[in-house]
Amino acid sequence: MSFLCVLGVLRGGEAILSAQFQMPDPKQMSGIPRPVDDLPDATVSVRLIRGQLSNNISGHDVQLLAGGKTVTAKTNQDGRAEFKGIAPGTNVKAAADVDGEHLESQEFPFPGKGGIRLMLVATDKAAASKPAVTGEVHIGGQSRIVMQPTDETLQIFYLLMISNGQSVPVNPATPFVFDMPAGATGTSLLEGSSPLASVNGAHVTVSGPFPPGQTFVQVACELPVDSGTMDIVQRFPSPVDELAVVVKKIGDTKLASPLIKAQQDMAADGEVYIAATGPAVPAGQPIMLTVSGLPHHSAAPQWIALTLAVIIIALGVWAATRHQDETAERKRLVARREKLLNDLVRIESDRRSGRLDAPRYAARRAELVAALEGVYGELDDDTGVELAQTASGFAQRTSAHA
Repeated sequence: MSFLCVLGVLRGGEAILSAQFQMPDPKQMSGIPRPVDDLPDATVSVRLIRGQLSNNISGHDVQLLAGGKTVTAKTNQDGRAEFKGIAPGTNVKAAADVDGEHLESQEFPFPGKGGIRLMLVATDKAAASKPAVTGEVHIGGQSRIVMQPTDETLQIFYLLMISNGQSVPVNPATPFVFDMPAGATGTSLLEGSSPLASVNGAHVTVSGPFPPGQTFVQVACELPVDSGTMDIVQRFPSPVDELAVVVKKIGDTKLASPLIKAQQDMAADGEVYIAATGPAVPAGQPIMLTVSGLPHHSAAPQWIALTLAVIIIALGVWAATRHQDETAERKRLVARREKLLNDLVRIESDRRSGRLDAPRYAARRAELVAALEGVYGELDDDTGVELAQTASGFAQRTSAHA
């Protein structure tokens, strides 16, 4: 199942983890329908606020878009507008306009049994326009590290809610910058991230000032998987209020970390996810996670093919070099053969002319014939002995004639 499914489950407040996490930023909860049983059947309640839960907007129109018609209701003193009388199963959407800002909910079917609550959260422009001060931001308790294995990669998503608890914008003393895990490729920001965030390679920057409340940043990357186990180390520039990790489980996938204090499996849309939690993590402290049982293709066939290719190339180079060496050696032997034959002819001529006496001639002739036999032997030529013997017979006949 896709990352969006995981995000939807997490934002929906799955009971498996809800007791361990802080309340999320209202702006990030805006427009998400939540089934409840504390409303009359077939009722939708829309709460309209500005910035924080304490800032209800009363006496304001809220629309419910139902099919081809629009139903309007005003918010009460608690900022809530209720809608009834819509046919169950009709796809509806809540909307409102506050100070020029258009707010819309997700589309959902009108309930028949039980009710639906949702919030529409307008931006608190007055707070956001105040001068920035130097202060601290932290990564809030609704932040998540989500991992999803594929056949050849491990996809990693950081869902970071960077919290500014002050009522004015804040510039952190230490810039909010970090690098994705070693080996990460394709680092990118996902839709819905704050415009304060930017990516350069595997380097992530969230520029201040941070407005009051939560700044939502979603960063994704991929890590190549070449074995069944992968170690991930991540450092964040601000403290993490609570560590929360979600891993899609495929087969025997497991998650381990010295920081994890509790984990269990949870189901969502027919998929199984490992949901793990841990304590607060100080700024700069490494978060070490080990994911095992990952699907991967063995690298052995590639290495075998590469090794064979290298061996074939080496054999080709060796054969070519050997051929060159053999050719050069043969040329040298042929040249020596020609010289020895010429020397043999010369001593025959010297013998006939009287320039070489019989003892010296016989010794030199035997030496040359032996050398020729050796050369022909190295040339691996079957005619070598015969030629040498012919040369010897020629020398002998010449000697006898003389």
